[in-house]
Amino acid sequence: MKIGLIGCGRMGSALIGGIAKSGITTAQDIVIFDPNSDSVTKTTRDCGVNAAHNNLDVAARTQTILLAVKPQYISQVLEEIAPAITKDHLLISIAAGVTIKKMEQTCPSQTRIIRAMPNTPALISLGATGIAPGSHATRQDLELARELLQSVGIVTLTQESQLDAVTGLSGSGPAYVYTFIESLALQAEKEGLPLDEALKLATQTVIGAAHMVEQTDMTPRELVEQVTSPGGTTLAGLAALSEHGFEKSIAAGVHAAAERSREIAAES
Repeated sequence: MKIGLIGCGRMGSALIGGIAKSGITTAQDIVIFDPNSDSVTKTTRDCGVNAAHNNLDVAARTQTILLAVKPQYISQVLEEIAPAITKDHLLISIAAGVTIKKMEQTCPSQTRIIRAMPNTPALISLGATGIAPGSHATRQDLELARELLQSVGIVTLTQESQLDAVTGLSGSGPAYVYTFIESLALQAEKEGLPLDEALKLATQTVIGAAHMVEQTDMTPRELVEQVTSPGGTTLAGLAALSEHGFEKSIAAGVHAAAERSREIAAES
């Protein structure tokens, strides 16, 4: 399988690195390009893949192409590679806010496109990605995209209209969690702990709680009830969180990010 990458930023390089290590194809069958030659040099060195001369060269030498460029450049890149795109090509785009319809309009007729929304933990192979098919993508295309992106985490199949919700949840979600960890640690420092120790405890608490959700058959609500006893410390803490709008703040954050994703799509 010949796989191409256009865009060797942090996310593109993480994706192609995961694919190269997964055994789906060999590193020698992966071709990459980015106008930043330093990024290309680093990715080829780190992943053992090959460099192309330009975007068109990537399309000419591969059948499956990961488009990991910034949204404002996606139309330009598609116009550049259009002469080499055939019925054998599959394009997988991670350009946030750029709709499949817009990409299909720039590509040759019947071009198979899948749009994906990964998140930054993909950089350490713990990503959460939503994928949605274009009008010409096949079931086999979806399975291939799922297999490729699972090399850096979990993948869920969605409709394109649901990708805004994915953006608000898992796309922006890491920033919410980082803020939560920071807030836990800072307040623990005020309660008497050294900040470095508080940060370690806060981080491990979030990791452990997440694994409890992942590895038990209990729902998050059931796990809350498991650690909450009448008149206890956890109940007091939860009551204070609710009083200060904790749940509503989280809901508002997810909604605001999803709405902004919709606005970006409408503006593009």
